[in-house]
Amino acid sequence: MALTLVSLDLAPLGGKVFSVAVSEAQSIVLVKEPHFSDLSAPAMEQDPIVPDTVQTEPKAEVKYGIVLDAGSSHTAMFVYKWPADKENDTGIVSQHSMCDVEGGGISSYAKDPPAAGKSLKQCLDQAVSDVPRERHPLTPLYLGATAGMRLLNEALLCVSRSLTNSMASDSVLSAVTSTLKSYPFDFRGAKILSGEDEGLFGWVTANYLLENFIKYGWIGQWFRPKRPTLGAMDLGGASTQITFETQKRIEDPQSGVTLRLYGQTYRVYTHSFLCYGRDQILRRMFSKVMQAGGYKTNVSNPCWPKGYQRNFMLQDVYNSPCTAAEKPDSYDPQRTIGMDGSGDAAQCRLHVDSLFNFTSCGFSSCSFDGVFQPDLSGNFIAFSAFFYTVDFIQTVMKRRVASPDDLNSAAEAICSTSWTELRLKAPKQEKWLPDYCTVANFVYLLITKGYHFDESSFPNIAFQKKAGDTSIGWALGYMLNLTNMIPADEAGFRKGANYSSWVVLILLFAAVILMALVTAFCLLRSGKQHRTM
Repeated sequence: MALTLVSLDLAPLGGKVFSVAVSEAQSIVLVKEPHFSDLSAPAMEQDPIVPDTVQTEPKAEVKYGIVLDAGSSHTAMFVYKWPADKENDTGIVSQHSMCDVEGGGISSYAKDPPAAGKSLKQCLDQAVSDVPRERHPLTPLYLGATAGMRLLNEALLCVSRSLTNSMASDSVLSAVTSTLKSYPFDFRGAKILSGEDEGLFGWVTANYLLENFIKYGWIGQWFRPKRPTLGAMDLGGASTQITFETQKRIEDPQSGVTLRLYGQTYRVYTHSFLCYGRDQILRRMFSKVMQAGGYKTNVSNPCWPKGYQRNFMLQDVYNSPCTAAEKPDSYDPQRTIGMDGSGDAAQCRLHVDSLFNFTSCGFSSCSFDGVFQPDLSGNFIAFSAFFYTVDFIQTVMKRRVASPDDLNSAAEAICSTSWTELRLKAPKQEKWLPDYCTVANFVYLLITKGYHFDESSFPNIAFQKKAGDTSIGWALGYMLNLTNMIPADEAGFRKGANYSSWVVLILLFAAVILMALVTAFCLLRSGKQHRTM
């Protein structure tokens, strides 16, 4: 894969093949290769905001940054803070506050774009209170939209090629932009991230927070620790990502990126699987169940618990590009289907397994659906829906998850538990209880048959929601990149010594202390003998 160092000041997002670029501020940025065409790219660009007057930088101890994570199912706002005099250090940015936006993701407002902007106001009002007034005009504000908006573009291409329809995602971004500009912050743009952006920035966030890039040492200086980076696995509502550093050759150029951070070069594999997020997997499962039942008015769902029943319309399943190709011949979007749970763990596993293609591969090794993946290496951190699924297994089902067999048996146990029992175990989670059987089976198959974690490598996965008080996800890495807070080259910090070097130093220090004690003892004994004589 040919990657080139170029000089740019901005980081265009949305591409799937990246090279490294260093700005005048010596910060890492990601650049989409010019030959690659991406659906979201035209919709992402926003005109730069030029203030009417030049802002004078007030003296302040803390700086702030705001990122809105516009996901497929909901939007979350994160307010970050860091010491004003340590902008280019690391390990110092922390989460100041967060807010979950009420309602669905901004892509759900495609038919009413102004409502997308209005939905953000409650959280933006909170940000006005959370950030000191004097910092408002100097606080960068970003919005990044993920797989929900990528799917909206896909849906529009499936439905129509007309200019009017193809501008729907632009209309949503425009409405959101209008709302964000009305607030007193330094708005820097609303963009659609590519899946690879999402995965890569999640990897940066995790390793930044865990101080794998750079660390403050006991000697009073920043240094680069001699320890490997963590891989990152993210499971959202519409897509899932896996990202990790590798020394293996990346056979598919679209899945490789080279980064230079703090003078260190990282070769990273990353891939995003659209339609393999939690919500889209559930839609695809409903389609499989209805296909198996011949699209009858009443069907049995083996992944739902016994005793659970719900009615829904066909459009609730097939109004997504992830399921559009599976519509029945006599498709009536308003037709109502009645679905009853049967709690059949074995049949549910077969349905979930059919969502993947584990056989085709045009490379030396693949994950699934013919996608190249090199051998796994190192430790991993799994967050978002990965964490929530395992947390449910551990806290509600009271089961350990330390091996693939543990996860497999836990999935079977969930599927075999009746609706009445589940409600007794977790009455506050009733909204999500019917779907844990499907999702647990999906997570098991994705991790083991998809990503190839086995008995020896599975224990290397840490299922976490936060690192300290900061949520793990792409938002922090995105802000660090766009605010130029991660320098590409070394500046004012030391290289960490490797493990063997520390062992040698400690042994030398111990030897010196021991020799000093022996010498002191001999001198003391000699003095006593001299006085006795």
